[in-house]
Amino acid sequence: MERPESRCPPPGFLRLFVLTCLLILTAVLMFPMLRTFSLWLHSSFTGRYVSGSYSIVFVNCPNEQIARDIARAILDKKMASSVNILPKISSLYFWKGEIEEGTEVSLLIKTKTSKVSRLFAYMRLAHPFEIPEVFSIPMDQGDARYLKWLEEGMKEN
Repeated sequence: MERPESRCPPPGFLRLFVLTCLLILTAVLMFPMLRTFSLWLHSSFTGRYVSGSYSIVFVNCPNEQIARDIARAILDKKMASSVNILPKISSLYFWKGEIEEGTEVSLLIKTKTSKVSRLFAYMRLAHPFEIPEVFSIPMDQGDARYLKWLEEGMKEN
C-alpha cells in the first residue's frame, strides 16, 4: 500500500514563516522611530539640519475662538512650538455632493515630524468638524537658530 503524499509544509517552514512575518511587522512599526533617531543622530554629529525633521501642519477651523483653543491645547501638550492663526480665509469645497462656501480660520502649526501622527490623532478628537482638514508638509530648509528654538519649545518638562 502506497503512502499518500503529505500536504503539510516541510519541517521548519511554519517557524520560518512566522519569524519572517514578525520581522516585517517589527520593521514596519519601528521605521518612524528609527528614522527619527537616525535624523537626530546625524544632526547631533554634523551640526546640520536634516530635511524633513520638522513639519508644518495645516488645520482649518470654523472660527477664531476654536482655533485659539486648539492652538493653546497643542502648545500645552508640547505637540508644537509655534502656531500661527490666519483669520478669515474664504473656502470653497465639496461637501456631500454640493459645492459649499464659507469662512474659516487657518492654523499653521510648526512641529517635529515625529509628532505629526500624535497631532493628527488629537485633531480627530478635539476638532469640531466631522472630517477636519489636517495635513502636513515637511520643512525642507530652515534657519538653524529657529529650528533649535522649535526643538526647545517641544521638550517635555
